[in-house]
Order: sequence, then C-alpha cells, then structure tokens
Amino acid sequence: MRLFSLTRIAASLAFTLAAAVAFSPADTPQAGQSAPNFTLPSQDGTQLGPQDFRGKWVVLYFYPKDNTPGCTVEAHNFQHDLSKYEQVNAVIVGVSVDSTDSHKDFCAKQGLTFKLLSDTDKKVVEEYGSRRENGMALRNTFLIDPKGKIVKVWTGVNPAHHSEEVLAALAEVQHQ
Repeated sequence: MRLFSLTRIAASLAFTLAAAVAFSPADTPQAGQSAPNFTLPSQDGTQLGPQDFRGKWVVLYFYPKDNTPGCTVEAHNFQHDLSKYEQVNAVIVGVSVDSTDSHKDFCAKQGLTFKLLSDTDKKVVEEYGSRRENGMALRNTFLIDPKGKIVKVWTGVNPAHHSEEVLAALAEVQHQ
C-alpha cells in the first residue's frame, strides 16, 4: 500500500512537472518582444488582433471561460474602469477559447462593451504561452504599447484586483 502511494505521488509530480514545462512562463512572450500578431473573431463578428489597434495601448487579457465567477469579476472590473483606459488611449481586448456566440451572450448578460475574441482553435492562447493543459486559457495579461511591443506581462493574475494593477502599470510606463 505504501509503495503504491509513493508511486502515485511520483507519477503525479512527474505529470505536474511535465505540464509546467509544456506551459511554462518561458514560452510566454516577454516584455521587450513584439506582440505576436493574430486575427480572431470578436463577439460582433469582426476579425481583430493587436495589429488593428496600432497607435493605442492594448490590454490583451486571456481568461478561462465566459460566465464563470472569476472571469465575470475580471471583466466587470475592466468594464467599470473602461473610461479610465480610454483617457490614456488604451483598449481592453479579452481572449478565451469560448465561441463567438458564448462571448455575445457573456457581453449581453454582463453589460460588456469591449471586444472579446474567440480562439476556438487554441492557436493564439498557445502562441502567447497562455494555454492550460485542459485547453482553456490561463489568466494572463499582456500590456502592448502603441507600436506593438509588449511592455508588461502578468501571469496567473488575481481577477479581483487586476484592472487596478494594469492601470497603475499604464500610468508608470506612460510617464517614463
């Protein structure tokens, strides 16, 4: 019995380490790099990516799933602070692996007016090092400057306070 338990623990640790390596922060684009370009459909059917917002600061945030508690809190906080982002020439863009119909429902239900992009093929979440082993997106955010360069990266964010963190970082980088 004891040997079986140790074997299970070792196997579990090996799986956890393999997952950590497969989806490690080393695979995540870092500050100083150009933001990878992509095009995905939004909740209103338009095709968008970071390149469509050149000249503006882009808060590109990845989140696990529409209409779940943490994702709803994070989206509400971004929506609540949207006018503050607009004042500093910034846009909010969310990405998950949910469908455009799910995004449309989430936006209508929660009163969201910023763009949510659908990555059902999971290519963009992978490219941004933000894919969980179960295929859903990790809760990561990239602050992209008006020229398309990543200036700040957050991984494993706390959705309750994240919008405040992003606004503080925006104020800091804009005054450098």
